[in-house]
Amino acid sequence: MVTAIVLINTERGAVNDVADELAGLDGVSEVHSVAGRVDLVAILRVPKNADLADLVTGRIRHIAGITDSETLIGFRVYSSHDLENMFSIGMG
Repeated sequence: MVTAIVLINTERGAVNDVADELAGLDGVSEVHSVAGRVDLVAILRVPKNADLADLVTGRIRHIAGITDSETLIGFRVYSSHDLENMFSIGMG
């Protein structure tokens, strides 16, 4: 499982529309509207790096209203949740 965090800025007044569109994409597990230097934070979880590249450069970058983004790829997860097992349920 590959995890990435995408920091996103939007055009004024476009936060809700961009967030809704992001949340509807396969591979986007969460979208947070936040305070600070960015407008949205999207958490992406996909099986492979190639899927991440497709999601970020093929789909997210074409969403109208996004003015800037920065993608952070996770190397290791430190969590009290067993995320790998949560996402492997039903995958043979």
